Amino acid sequence: MAIGELRNRVAVITGASSGIGAATALAMSRAGMRVVLAARRADRLEELAADIRARGGEAVVVETDVAQVGSSEKLLAHATSAFGVVDVVFANAGYGAEMAVHDMSMAQIREMFEVNFFSATELITLAARDMVAQNRRGHLLMTSSCLSKFTIPYLGMYAATKAAQAMVTRSMRFELAPHGIEVSSVHPVSTATEFFQQASLRGGIDPQGKTVPDHAPKMFIQTPEQVANAIMRCLRKPKSEVWTSLAVRLASGIINAFPGAYDIALRKQAKVMVRSRKMRANSLENL
Repeated sequence: MAIGELRNRVAVITGASSGIGAATALAMSRAGMRVVLAARRADRLEELAADIRARGGEAVVVETDVAQVGSSEKLLAHATSAFGVVDVVFANAGYGAEMAVHDMSMAQIREMFEVNFFSATELITLAARDMVAQNRRGHLLMTSSCLSKFTIPYLGMYAATKAAQAMVTRSMRFELAPHGIEVSSVHPVSTATEFFQQASLRGGIDPQGKTVPDHAPKMFIQTPEQVANAIMRCLRKPKSEVWTSLAVRLASGIINAFPGAYDIALRKQAKVMVRSRKMRANSLENL
C-alpha cells in the first residue's frame, strides 16, 4: 500500500484491548482506516471504540477468544459484514509466562502455542485465502518479538512461539507476493504494557506493579505508540520485518554469529533473574 491508500481501508486487530493493539488501532484510525477491534475484554474494546468514534473514526467491536475453535472465521465474517472487505489483518493477540521450560506442563506449552502461534497463523491464512480468491491486495501482520531471533532464561517457550511466527510470515511474504499481498512480522523490544505483569503472574511471581522487566536496559524500553508508529510506516511502505530498535536488530545478528559469547552473557543474566525471581516469589507468598 502506497502513501495515501490507507484511508477507508479496513483493518482487523486482535489483542486490541490494550498495549500495542490499542495503540495501533488509534494510529490506524487517525490515518482514516476503519478498524475491527477484537479481544476478550469487551468493556475495554467498547471504551476504545468510543474514543475512536469521538475522533470521527469508524470502529466495530468483536468480543473474541482467539483460542476458541472457529473464532478466526467468525471474526473475519463479522468484519466483512460490517465493512464489506478486509484489507489489513494484524494478528497481535498473545501472552508470555516467566517460567523455566522444564517447569511448564505440556498443557501450558500447548496453550501458549495455541494463542500465540496457531490462532495467529489461522487468522492470516484464512484472510490470505479470501484475498486470493477475490483477487484483492492486502497486508497481513503478526506481532512477533525481538526474542524471535534470540532468547533469554525463563522466556524460552514464549521466544519459541515468536520464532515460529517469524518463520511463517517470512515464507508467506514470498508465497503471496504474486497475488499482491504483503506479509510482515513485527519485532518489538521491551514495551511498557501489562505484558510483563501477566507474564510474572503466570509464572507465580509478584510483578510488583512493573510494566517492564528488571533485566531490560532503559534504552531498550519503548511505548506502545512507538511500535504503532513503526507499523503505520510499514503499511505505507511494506517490508518483511518491523523493528523499533536498530541496536537490538544488529545485536540479534551478532548473537547468532557468536553463540559462545552470548552463552557467557546468558549465564550472568540467568543468575540475575534467579535472584529477582526468588525475591518476587517471596513477596507474592507474603501477600
